Amino acid sequence: MAARAYWKGYLKLSLVTCPVALYPASSQSEKTRFHQINRKTGNRLRQQMVDEETGRVVDKENKRRGYELGNGKYVEIEPEELEAVQIESNHTIDIESFVPSDEIDQRYLNHPYYVAPDGKAAVDAFAVIRDAMKAKGSVALARIVFANREHILAVEAWGKGMLGTTLRYDYEVRDESEFFKGIASPRVAREMVDLAGHILDTKAGRFDAAKFKDEYELALRKLVKRKAAGKTIEPPEEREDRGNVVDLMEALRQSVGGKGRKAAALRTGSDSKKSAPARKRKSKAAPARGRKRKAA
Repeated sequence: MAARAYWKGYLKLSLVTCPVALYPASSQSEKTRFHQINRKTGNRLRQQMVDEETGRVVDKENKRRGYELGNGKYVEIEPEELEAVQIESNHTIDIESFVPSDEIDQRYLNHPYYVAPDGKAAVDAFAVIRDAMKAKGSVALARIVFANREHILAVEAWGKGMLGTTLRYDYEVRDESEFFKGIASPRVAREMVDLAGHILDTKAGRFDAAKFKDEYELALRKLVKRKAAGKTIEPPEEREDRGNVVDLMEALRQSVGGKGRKAAALRTGSDSKKSAPARKRKSKAAPARGRKRKAA
């Protein structure tokens, strides 16, 4: 079954325009989901909107949106009034500028979409824009409207197609100083940094998303399968609290692990081999000194 496009429109660069389609690059559909059920009947439960003061269920025709002014007072906003501020979509990804990819702060990245040409006639223009961005190593910043809102879209070359990622607005990203201001700046011993760096080297690798498994999701599936088969689910055993590590230096040394101990053993072995002949020569020279003293 062919994937269904989330959005269709045009990618526009100056006077060059080509039809494109956006497809969600991520999905939550494979995750295990639960429904609320009635324990007595086994039937699924449905949520209802209840007036928090009267406790009565509110009918659909009496539901409205309201903005809280404070102290429980709300200003009611009619659907027609919301339509007055909604931005009409022109179904165009209008590129405004190009920026280096490393200049985009990762905190602003939101939802990814695959951008593909919509129809054979769009392939040539699509390839020109894609290859030009790939050659420059740049990302296009554009505006797009869907779900009645305007979004910033970062578009970059991605394999045979493009990747468009919606960006958060500046007011949606929190300032880190609010959370980091209480962090002290202690003097860290060089040896500690070197040990930590060694740990980093031993764990160096390449990013491969397939290596990371959602262990909780896998456990959920096993649990549901066992429960559906009528098996009893035993509660987990209480884990022993190991407490906090007090000696940071010792913890770093232990974290280095077998490789560090093996290297230390090899160094010790080589040192002992080097010192062994010296001890033998020393033992042979001792009687000679003794005879000299006796003769004197």
